[in-house]
Amino acid sequence: MANLTDKAMKAKPGHTHKWMSEVAIWGHGSLLARITPAGDRLFYFQYSSEAGKRYALPIGTYGPGDDAATMTLSDARQRAMELASLHKTGIKNIREHLESEEAARVATRDAKLAQLDAEKAAAASDLARHAARKSVTELFEHWAKIDLINRKDGGAEVRRMFEKDVLPLIGTVAVADVKKGHITEVTDAMLSRGVNRAAKIAFSLVRQMFRFGVDRDLIEHDPSAGIRKAKIGGRDVERDRVLNDDEIRLLYQKAPQAGLLITTEAAIWIALSSCCRIGELMSSKWEHIDFEQKTWLIPGENSKNGKPHVISLSGFLAEQFRRVQQINGKSTWCYPNTDNSGPVSSKTVTKQLGDRQRQPEQGTMSRRSAKAQALILPGGKWTPHDLRRTGATLMTALGVLPEVAERCLNHTEDNKMKRIYQRHSYAAEMAMAWKLLGERLEVLTTANLRLDATDSDIVS
Repeated sequence: MANLTDKAMKAKPGHTHKWMSEVAIWGHGSLLARITPAGDRLFYFQYSSEAGKRYALPIGTYGPGDDAATMTLSDARQRAMELASLHKTGIKNIREHLESEEAARVATRDAKLAQLDAEKAAAASDLARHAARKSVTELFEHWAKIDLINRKDGGAEVRRMFEKDVLPLIGTVAVADVKKGHITEVTDAMLSRGVNRAAKIAFSLVRQMFRFGVDRDLIEHDPSAGIRKAKIGGRDVERDRVLNDDEIRLLYQKAPQAGLLITTEAAIWIALSSCCRIGELMSSKWEHIDFEQKTWLIPGENSKNGKPHVISLSGFLAEQFRRVQQINGKSTWCYPNTDNSGPVSSKTVTKQLGDRQRQPEQGTMSRRSAKAQALILPGGKWTPHDLRRTGATLMTALGVLPEVAERCLNHTEDNKMKRIYQRHSYAAEMAMAWKLLGERLEVLTTANLRLDATDSDIVS
């Protein structure tokens, strides 16, 4: 057996295993090395059992020793000395002893890992409990930052509703303490004001917020889960309000005396003669209006279904836009906000019209229009969306095919097969529909002018 040196350890492998050992043999073991025909260079600690049987225990691989996989000759000697010392203490089965030590180390390590896991779980639980102690306002801000910011308006409308109806009542309540009663307190307050539809919307938004909290382990349970939406304000009633011809004539008489902005008055007739959504009008820019081509483009980002919509300008509709242009023509937006940094809120026109349709017993709201009954019509309260419905109804009454009227409304076709295979644009038919609608509105409104002129002649 050759002597064990670095030079010997670096020798080329032969056809058989080459063994080497230290010259000095300790009384309790020795260091061996082996070079295999494949070129592996291995260290062993050789020792004898109580029965005198000799064992060669693998202790490492020869190498530079700069990583965990290799050891230098000096490292191997040091390890052999350590094992020889164990043997000297009376431990004769070194292999079994080392396996026992390794098992103990693994057990200790596993115990420490289990302890760390337990500590992490406890910390997570504490964090969850702490998060649950957050107030409803804090949960709302978290929800707004993560989810609401992705909405078209950046969550502005949701924030407005929460700051008006939700947070003043339950904003300071800890999320973990919110019960069904807290939520119904919010909706009941809204129902008492007669805003049933808004109460349903508020409830849906509150539920979305709490489910957001559950999804992120901020709370364990959604307190709104036990409340049926159908119980909030009763069943939804589909609106079918349509202004008849007499009401349109009356509205044309009442609007100039209602204390409205000229641009708001024009918005009434734009919505009626284009069948647009009021939010689409409020978000429009002058670059979308082409008086020469007689078109109004509603970009996909402004439409409800995300699809661009081109409205053909009738003479009546174009005239209303020119009224607005005389006032707001220098702005980017047709209806700019106060500092001209963006469009006005889509609720602006709706509020102005609603403030002028209050029943006498309801009185006048503070800091609102004093002409609270100026726009009341015989058929009951009406909204900008009812003008859209009225325009479509007038179209069909004028002989426009329902399918064409639906396209003028920019409704998505319900029938999937029609959506796929029916590719006719109906552009010409739609242009004719808007033209007929504009002409009809001109007749209804100019009739008022003729009546006014006749009354004036009689008085004179």
